[in-house]
Amino acid sequence: MLNHPKILVAVGTRPEIIKTAPIIRALQSCSIPFSFLHCGQHYDHNMSQRFIEELNLPAPQFNHKITTSQPAQQTVQIFAKTAKTIRQTQPQILLTEGDTNTTLATALAANKQKISIGHIEAGLRSFDLRMPEEHNRRIVDHLSNFLFTPTARSAQNLTRENVWGKICITGNTIIDAVTQHLPIAQEKSSITRTIQFEEYALVTAHRQENVDNPQVLKNLVEAFIESPLPIIYPIHPRTQKALKKTNLWKKLSTSKNVQILPPIGYFDFLVLMKNSRLIITDSGGIQEEATAPQIRKPVLVTRLSTERPEAVEAGFAKVVGTEKVTILNEINNVLNAKPTLPETSPYGNGDAAEKIVHIIEQAINSSPLAPQTNPLPP
Repeated sequence: MLNHPKILVAVGTRPEIIKTAPIIRALQSCSIPFSFLHCGQHYDHNMSQRFIEELNLPAPQFNHKITTSQPAQQTVQIFAKTAKTIRQTQPQILLTEGDTNTTLATALAANKQKISIGHIEAGLRSFDLRMPEEHNRRIVDHLSNFLFTPTARSAQNLTRENVWGKICITGNTIIDAVTQHLPIAQEKSSITRTIQFEEYALVTAHRQENVDNPQVLKNLVEAFIESPLPIIYPIHPRTQKALKKTNLWKKLSTSKNVQILPPIGYFDFLVLMKNSRLIITDSGGIQEEATAPQIRKPVLVTRLSTERPEAVEAGFAKVVGTEKVTILNEINNVLNAKPTLPETSPYGNGDAAEKIVHIIEQAINSSPLAPQTNPLPP
């Protein structure tokens, strides 16, 4: 695979591994030569390598060692190391997913070396420039040759911005991932044996604007402790660090209404989602996963905005902000209303990876030029 791969697939975080897994399988099915790069943004084993092993993906040929979590320095390190990997592999196209520091850094590295870029999950917009992810996704979209959008709305965002790359509506690979993995998760996971409550809300919180704001973090902790529905809370490492720094850790961890779990694997998380009554999250990907027909759960989004408005319009998600009283009121509303959710997802039918790889295959086969000359114009 390392001798002139057509594709360099880059991931750096847990969500990117999950969303890219169907792409890797589709590339393997088509026998398109590719290299697999892990950029090291999530360098903890439970946050990265565990997911690669669990999903039975090939081991990355390239693993970057990143020595900082500081955003600017992290982006610079990933950029420099990815540039070196691109020089080694000379791919025709780099595939990068989402809106993280990894996404931005790998796209910049490819652009500077005249390598075509395919952006998976392009066109998402929260229109909230307080979010670093909003900056990342906008920049990458304007660098990319191929923009694989999950919905027509995200394609319209790109058209309004007059991006120069080719816009392709494909659906979101997260629906592919849930479809492929939930049956395996239900067979392999034993997480339900550890859960203390018969009914529960599943919680995640990790975004910078929430976790790094002491008042917001306090609001969330108090809402979870006072929730009318017990809380299952797998704690992200940076969230636990922030809780201890703000003296909220003991209050949360000793609450009888909250069961804290360490970082868990993808299969365990899928099963917890499937068996939950409600999901409370600041994650973008979880808003999408909850719409998969196999999951179909209501979601309260503890943010001021979302780049997944399709989930809101379909009735799956509601943006509730970060005030304790509002969160508690909305939990009660869900419990009392028992919402009826759509049978289908606004993010596609689970064939996004197949569509993306088909587009890439056509582009590669139609281009006889050397990769250094950026042979894949829009």
